[in-house]
Amino acid sequence: MAEMVKEKSMEVRVIAAVRVKEPGKHFAMLVCWLLGNGSLIAWNSMLTIEDYYVALFPKFHPTRVLTLVYQPCALITISILTYREAKGNTRMRNLVGFALFFLSSLGLIILDVATGGKGGIGIFIGVCVSSAIFGVADGFVEGGMVGDLSLMCPEFIQSFMAGLAASGVLTSALRCMTKAAFEDSNDGLRKGALLFFAITCFFELLCFLLYAYVFPRIPIVKNYRMKAASEGSLTVAADLAAGGIKHRSQIADEEGLGPPGRLSTKDLLLQNIDHAISLYLIYVLTLSIFPGFLSEDTGSHSLGSWYAIVLIAMYNVLDLIGRYLPIIITLTSRKGIMAATLSRFLLIPAFYFTAKYGSQGWMIFLTSFLGLTNGYLTVCIFTEAPKGYKAPEQNALGNILALCLLAGISSGVVLDWLWLIGKGW
Repeated sequence: MAEMVKEKSMEVRVIAAVRVKEPGKHFAMLVCWLLGNGSLIAWNSMLTIEDYYVALFPKFHPTRVLTLVYQPCALITISILTYREAKGNTRMRNLVGFALFFLSSLGLIILDVATGGKGGIGIFIGVCVSSAIFGVADGFVEGGMVGDLSLMCPEFIQSFMAGLAASGVLTSALRCMTKAAFEDSNDGLRKGALLFFAITCFFELLCFLLYAYVFPRIPIVKNYRMKAASEGSLTVAADLAAGGIKHRSQIADEEGLGPPGRLSTKDLLLQNIDHAISLYLIYVLTLSIFPGFLSEDTGSHSLGSWYAIVLIAMYNVLDLIGRYLPIIITLTSRKGIMAATLSRFLLIPAFYFTAKYGSQGWMIFLTSFLGLTNGYLTVCIFTEAPKGYKAPEQNALGNILALCLLAGISSGVVLDWLWLIGKGW
């Protein structure tokens, strides 16, 4: 009897210990959502005001050129940081990224105000420089945040991914409102664009402050980072210090070696090669269609100048919805994820024939389906892949998958350019 009572009391203590790790979980999810929003709102703002840049720089195909400038910078940056992930300072990496987002957004406002909203090759080069800085910032933040959250609970990475999509919905909704409000006024497009980047500056500053001073002090985040440190993670030391926890690493920091017992980056990639390929293919397809094809290659319809805006808004809304669907039902089968990824390529002929022969209703439907599947499959992969690994491996795998995502985006952009060249541009 005494042994039964002792076992029961031990069970209660275990349950209590588990619960101690939960305080602040929902608040942490909200912060993750906001950080995800801030990770893409600057770039989404630049994409969403594409009608302003098209009017300002009609000869330069700004939607495609800005994307072509952005993606290589993001890809090169995240490749370098992924290679050195095991010894990186995740806290500094993310703070530098949010700071770059803020400064570049502010720079776009200053550039526009200083030039009086005029076009020209010099101004366009300045906008391209800001786009390149956004790409570098994305390379810092996306891999850093995904790796950091991968060693925590799946709900955090899901909230971050939903925040990425929410930035698109927010910018699309704001674009519709500013277009309606300023459509009949002089300089309406310019006023809307300036408002966009003013809001972007606010969000980026907010994210910088949240990640610097709020997120590291949330109890559940502290617990996950202490657990990661106990498993040999070197990337959380600065974050633990910011949370008021002093932790002396027991790991010898030997040149060229990761934490002892950790799978190498190559081994992690080989074990998750199907997830890596799936993410790559998902974004190759998506970015070969969105936003360039939807902005310039869908013909004229009854919605007029609203048509491209509506298509981009529908993509963003359904992408956001898709990122919440795994809460209800998650696709855990690796073969199922790969099959769903490959089946999306049927959208290529579907978009081509719909643009040529179909109505705007069918184009809106296809765009919505593109966004829904993009968001759903992305979250399924990022939440399932890290399971079963130790914290240092989860962080490394998160960086690898983020790199594959950006590689897919960059390849999709190249395919979009090849489409344009094939049309005789």
